[in-house]
Amino acid sequence: MKRLRDTLRGLAWVSPWLVGCAAFTLLPVLMSLAFSFTDYPIIERPVWTGLENYRALLKDPVFAQVMRNTVIYAAFSIPLQTVLALAVAALLNQKVRGVRFYRAAVFVPAVVPAVACAMIWYWLFNGELGLINQALGVLGVSGPSWLKERGWAMAALILVGVWNIGQAVVIYLAAMQDVPRSLYEAASIDGAGPVRRFISVTLPGVSPVVLFNVITGVINTWQVFAVPYIMTEGGPDRSTLFYSMYLYQSGFVYQKLGYAGALAWVQFVIIMALTLLTFAVSRRTVHYRAA
Repeated sequence: MKRLRDTLRGLAWVSPWLVGCAAFTLLPVLMSLAFSFTDYPIIERPVWTGLENYRALLKDPVFAQVMRNTVIYAAFSIPLQTVLALAVAALLNQKVRGVRFYRAAVFVPAVVPAVACAMIWYWLFNGELGLINQALGVLGVSGPSWLKERGWAMAALILVGVWNIGQAVVIYLAAMQDVPRSLYEAASIDGAGPVRRFISVTLPGVSPVVLFNVITGVINTWQVFAVPYIMTEGGPDRSTLFYSMYLYQSGFVYQKLGYAGALAWVQFVIIMALTLLTFAVSRRTVHYRAA
């Protein structure tokens, strides 16, 4: 009886979270699954259509373009963010004067709200008055209309994503400081230089953290919304229309909640498949230290 009372008391304490999770997370998820099998124009009752929304995805040219855009964005953003974050973390792991200031400066973009970040970069990439093109003009280079040309708009968004690596840098830095110093000393005795020590000691030591950041990068790139929505609104010619943006448009602009539900569940399956694939590939490359 005492164990039962303790259990009930514990459930009572966490009941606000349980109720909130059920009402605002679990219930909407189940509703979106149900809506994905219906034709639901918001202002009318949903009509059961079975798998029609999923069949429509296969014939939707915009869906194909959105998939292509998101794959391109992820294929460039994730490797660039991973390599740059590792390099910056390795530099900040050195004992230099003012290293605390540099660490704080690198982390600042991670705490800037996405809307504010998008507005700042929107003006930086302005084709006529933006600081980037003005700086290029000083060098004698005529800058492009970044956000109005197909290739350059995608490049600009990838650059913004790479700029916001502060959180990954902090995680890598913490992992690097946890690598045993004895491993570096042994590598130095064997004649390994800085590059060889980084490849043979640092990378294996932080490989579990690399896996974590890559998985979170996959999730974030397939759900990117705020920055491209504010900076380009999916243009020009839908060249920067990403998956979550099309999902939002389908549900709340075109008022096709059933179609948006199908998009959401396909997105879930894609992210889950990519996550499992990343885990499978990492079995031979990730090294875990014994406790």
